Amino acid sequence: MPNYTIIQKDFYREKGQWLSTVGIWKKCINPNLHYIYIFRKAQKYQKKSIPGIFWRLILRHYQIKYGFQIYPETEIGEGLYLGHWGALVINPKTKIGKNCNIAQGVTIGQQNRGKNEGFPVIGDEVWIGPNAVIVGNVKIGSNVLIAPNAYVNFDVPGDSMVMGNPGKIYPTEEATNGYINNKVYIQS
Repeated sequence: MPNYTIIQKDFYREKGQWLSTVGIWKKCINPNLHYIYIFRKAQKYQKKSIPGIFWRLILRHYQIKYGFQIYPETEIGEGLYLGHWGALVINPKTKIGKNCNIAQGVTIGQQNRGKNEGFPVIGDEVWIGPNAVIVGNVKIGSNVLIAPNAYVNFDVPGDSMVMGNPGKIYPTEEATNGYINNKVYIQS
């Protein structure tokens, strides 16, 4: 199997096709993919290097243009999929696993006081629906579906769905079946 770049793995999630560099550039007409491309370029370089400064300036421009507030310091695994563009906020200290889908209107942020003071850690193959909010030092397991408009400020075990405000956990082994498509698998 060829050694694909993280950008190729992110773009694979859209249609299930491996793209060349030119194919990736053609897909950058899509605001979601365009932002992911620039985000991954900004992550690739040291913050104070010439390319790092360049890509961070470009990223800042597109944060404002598209409404994505995701910083290069944010740890996000390969296979990131942004379903729609606009009004997405992710705290830079958040950690997100592989093959995750994040919809529009989502906020993933810190909690500044209380028992959950801190930042979320989100597992692999998590689907986060429109306008969901995840805050605080919480652990979201793998294979979790967070329904639209859910408010999550508590730990969520793997293989489950969270619905409502306040959120309620429903265990299910098929939580993300049909929601996380074109998964990127990692060679051991």
